[in-house]
Amino acid sequence: MILVLNAGSSTLKYGLFDESLARLAGGTIEDAGDPHAALTSVMGQLPAAPTLVGQRVVHGGTRHTRSVVVDGAVRAEIEALAELAPLHNPPALASIDAVAAALPAVPQVAVFDTAFYAGLPPRRYIYPVPYAWYADRGVRRFGFHGISHAWAAERAAAMLGRNDLRVVSCHLGNGCSATASRGGVAVDTTMGFTPLDGVMMGTRPGALDPGILVHVQRQGLSLQALDDALNHGSGLLGVSGIDSDFRVVDAAAARGDARAALALDIYADRVRSAIGALAVTLGGVDALVFTAGVGEHAAGMRAAICDGLACLGLALDPARNAAARPDVDVAATGHILVVHAEEEKVIAREAAGLTRG
Repeated sequence: MILVLNAGSSTLKYGLFDESLARLAGGTIEDAGDPHAALTSVMGQLPAAPTLVGQRVVHGGTRHTRSVVVDGAVRAEIEALAELAPLHNPPALASIDAVAAALPAVPQVAVFDTAFYAGLPPRRYIYPVPYAWYADRGVRRFGFHGISHAWAAERAAAMLGRNDLRVVSCHLGNGCSATASRGGVAVDTTMGFTPLDGVMMGTRPGALDPGILVHVQRQGLSLQALDDALNHGSGLLGVSGIDSDFRVVDAAAARGDARAALALDIYADRVRSAIGALAVTLGGVDALVFTAGVGEHAAGMRAAICDGLACLGLALDPARNAAARPDVDVAATGHILVVHAEEEKVIAREAAGLTRG
């Protein structure tokens, strides 16, 4: 039995899979501030004890370009990268430690979001800053949400019966990113050195003029306050002033709240622009994929994002879009797919494959 754990800053998603990767149980522990208590709660809901645990780890750096069995050295390397993914790596470490304490004989496998982007060419991961920043400080594009984007590309190939697809996938949840892939191999992505980059998110801004950061620090904003604003106070929350939850902001916009409506307009515009840029990188789009919470469930946002993509040969069918239940094609022209995110299944498959090997 394979237990998959996906630890967030305050939640713990889990899934239990058998050897055939059939899901036997799953859910979310909403108040997971105490990782040991959260794991105890998960264990109490499982129909069988796990013999293997797969852990989602957001940042693996340049060293971990594939999944790996967790040992002391791997744990230390994940911890060293926590500064670059402060919302993600620390909860993953806490989950790893909780499993090690409760199930010391059960092996754990770390599956990295960054691994999908390990093959990006230098022109895509080197930033146009002093080269010493890359050579001496490790500043480069890594890319994130790779587990989700890999599944989106895989499902698009299966749904359309082609293995050579040019896919732009949009993972839209509290964290958001878009990725270009060709034949299931990542070509480019919007997230960069940290999960702050790219398109607008729930509490993170996405791409910014770096001069803004210099400006607010010159005006007296401390480094800690800046870090907090970028990770916890920007995005939908920052613009709307209401909430980071897309559903709450969407409801406020429907009631006539101007700032909520503005936040959604910016969100749609940023994602649409990213799709356009990635389409040019690929030389065209065979399939546009929406996945994750907003991507799967917010028909209105999908429509807003796709408004203007006719130049890429992509247009929504309004009725199909409104009635969409993943996995489905909602396009009138081209292929626009709504795909259910299956990160836990991918992690289970990775963990099983690695330990069998």
